[in-house]
Amino acid sequence: MRHALSEIIARGEIHDAEIEASLVTISEVAMSPDLKLATCFVRALGQTDTAPAVEALDRHRRYLRGAVTRRIELRFSPDLRFRADTSFDTGDRIDALLRSPAVRRDIDRDPSDS
Repeated sequence: MRHALSEIIARGEIHDAEIEASLVTISEVAMSPDLKLATCFVRALGQTDTAPAVEALDRHRRYLRGAVTRRIELRFSPDLRFRADTSFDTGDRIDALLRSPAVRRDIDRDPSDS
């Protein structure tokens, strides 16, 4: 699913100024157990706000659903939901916490000092 969506976007099959203006990538697709719903996590590389890219993909959801169905053999054509991928932001926040002086002090402390 992720590869099919990425291929459609990369080939420029969607004609939308918002998608063409930034490098949009699908980082993950989470399928529901019955395979009728696909939640697609979107990242607009080089952009601080992913919301315009998510909205643009959402506008073209019907086309994308049909294009994915033609590429992948599934019993049902899954409904697509697009969400901003915040996992990179979460990772950056955790890295910043680990580099903070307070945490650094605890990490560098010798356990025998206790």
